[in-house]
Order: sequence, then C-alpha cells, then structure tokens
Amino acid sequence: MVADAGTLADAINALVDTYRTRCLWFLRLDYYPTTREERLRVLAYVQRYGDREAHVRAATLRQWLLQTSSADSSVS
Repeated sequence: MVADAGTLADAINALVDTYRTRCLWFLRLDYYPTTREERLRVLAYVQRYGDREAHVRAATLRQWLLQTSSADSSVS
C-alpha cells in the first residue's frame, strides 16, 4: 500500500481531510501532522473517535508508520 515516507505522509494527510469534521473537529482547520509523534497522535484520535472504517484505515497507516520508523532507526 504505502511505498515510502512521502507517500505515507500524503496518505495520513488524506485521512485527516476525510475525517477532519467527524474525528478531528477540535484541531485547527489547517492542521496536518508533520512529526512522527503528531502523526501517531492523529491516527489514535481517528481510531478513537471514528467509525469502523476510520479505525481500520488509521490502524493500517499506524502499522506502516511504525515499520517506516523502525527501518529508519535501524540504518546507522
């Protein structure tokens, strides 16, 4: 599904756009997460406040984000 960090960021931003009014209504209208921690937090919000489809999409992106982060940290 997600090939690289840029594509992953785009996918998370698209999820934010899709669920902004239902799950992320308390965030600024122009807010997009930029750091790993912010992305994980936003994905957790979507999982917590969204419907089943939102939960599944956020969980999938979270797995990709954690895999990408682990791969980046293992390259030294």
